[in-house]
Amino acid sequence: MSGNSYEWWRNSVIYQIYPRSFCDANGDGIGDIPGITQKLDYVKSLGVDAIWISPFFKSPMVDFGYDVADYRDVDPIFGNLQDFDRMIEAAHQRGLKIIIDQILSHTSDQHPWFEESRSSRDNAKADWYVWADAKDDGTPPNNWVSVFGGGSWRWCTRRRQYYLANFLKEQPDLNVHNPAVQAQLLADMKFWLDRGVDGFRLDAVNFVFHQQALGNNPSRPLKLDEKGLPPVNHYDYQWHKNDKSQPENLVFLQRVRQLMDQYPGTVTVGEVGDDNTHKIMAEYTTDQRLHMAYSFDLLTEDCNAEFLRETLKKNHQVIEKGWPCWSISNHDVPRSITRWNKGFNTDQANARAPLFLLIQLALRGSVCLYQGEELGLPEAEIAYEDLVDPYGINLWPEFKGRDGCRTPMPWTNTGGDHAGFSKVKPWLPVSAEHQRRAVEVQQDIEHSMLNGFRALIDWHRKLPPSLATAEQAVIDTGSELFAFTRHSISEEILVVVNLGKRPETLKIPAEFSGAQNITPVLFNGRLQDNALTLEAADACVLLRKKT
Repeated sequence: MSGNSYEWWRNSVIYQIYPRSFCDANGDGIGDIPGITQKLDYVKSLGVDAIWISPFFKSPMVDFGYDVADYRDVDPIFGNLQDFDRMIEAAHQRGLKIIIDQILSHTSDQHPWFEESRSSRDNAKADWYVWADAKDDGTPPNNWVSVFGGGSWRWCTRRRQYYLANFLKEQPDLNVHNPAVQAQLLADMKFWLDRGVDGFRLDAVNFVFHQQALGNNPSRPLKLDEKGLPPVNHYDYQWHKNDKSQPENLVFLQRVRQLMDQYPGTVTVGEVGDDNTHKIMAEYTTDQRLHMAYSFDLLTEDCNAEFLRETLKKNHQVIEKGWPCWSISNHDVPRSITRWNKGFNTDQANARAPLFLLIQLALRGSVCLYQGEELGLPEAEIAYEDLVDPYGINLWPEFKGRDGCRTPMPWTNTGGDHAGFSKVKPWLPVSAEHQRRAVEVQQDIEHSMLNGFRALIDWHRKLPPSLATAEQAVIDTGSELFAFTRHSISEEILVVVNLGKRPETLKIPAEFSGAQNITPVLFNGRLQDNALTLEAADACVLLRKKT
């Protein structure tokens, strides 16, 4: 399914590359940009439309690139600007778009802007970050807490003030209320657009503005676990009313869109994490703001038919003309084949993995596919002594961090070259289970997970163009059958997926009940007397031509 050339992003499949873990071309144990260039033919073979590359900017790497020290340069561990230019050219020669991460809400504390800002209260960049005086008793100005644990406010002895850090203390928040900061951020985006990038994935985009009055966040009812204990991370103890998702962001995103519109065919994808993500996605994805956005709704531990039905209903109620980008896995959460298969054995989990991709592809919206998902990689187990993620180190052992989904991509089933990733010991260990699922192992097996994913992406590409923006309606099956329709003026599809452990039957909608004008475009079930029966992990898609 596709739209016009300037709206290539509608229904696109975007392949996320975490550069540290994709391919090490220079033999230092860390993936790099030349490594990505070497593997572009593989990426092209998947049938995807674009690549989203996680941060490669110059950085002290406390948060592995999300702490930017220079928005206009490549960190030496990844290569240089010439390497980046060669990668862009090679990708475009293969018909692949390149989307890069852009972090608008914060920088590294080693960025020259922050070094100047913290030097005094009256320097040229004194107001480029969020500074606040202590209360009379020396405590922080309000009760805001950090995503990564601890308070959001950090004391600076030079200014005798607190600075805001919504993530790590080494990631001070920019004061984007300042027009000079806005102008600088837009200029830095223009720098990469002029180099040929096709768009930006905007990290934590709803964190860009804070409430200037610095009001306290209200407490939220605690969700207790099975042991009756409250959440591990006290970030979940508040409704985040004042530290993010402020109305000023809507105006700034209009400025971002005005810049993007100067480069026809470019795109923005926003990452939205909040208490009311569907509402924010709807506000952010308009003709005047972002092209599309994704939330954390499908990055949760849940995956049953009822959960998906409720998520889709909430999204449909508010999204209107906005455009979602569905993501079920990325560099921040455990891999989907592990996270979404609690209570299923390995064989069942492997059988279910293609269903997750099918659901994403068939929904109204675009898709983000994280590297290694096409191989069915499970979450890697990482020993405490091998952890490098500060998020996991801070909250161990109740939370193990993000290292388990960031381990190196397995290209071969050999140990000497660390599964084809690097000739030397990589920055994170290669999982033995991952090595057994390497690209080399699956490449020539007709019904491997890898080739199954390729076939599904190819199937998606060949769906009628009229379905590109087709409306969507969820069917209340009352069972573990997850079903929905997509309907345009001329065509309609019925998608039914069995997410349970036993056969399930659905009386199909009346418009699909006759044989006339109905084509099974993906069919693994039994259709008899207008009743569709699917075995566990089966799926069916019926196409109806409207008369």
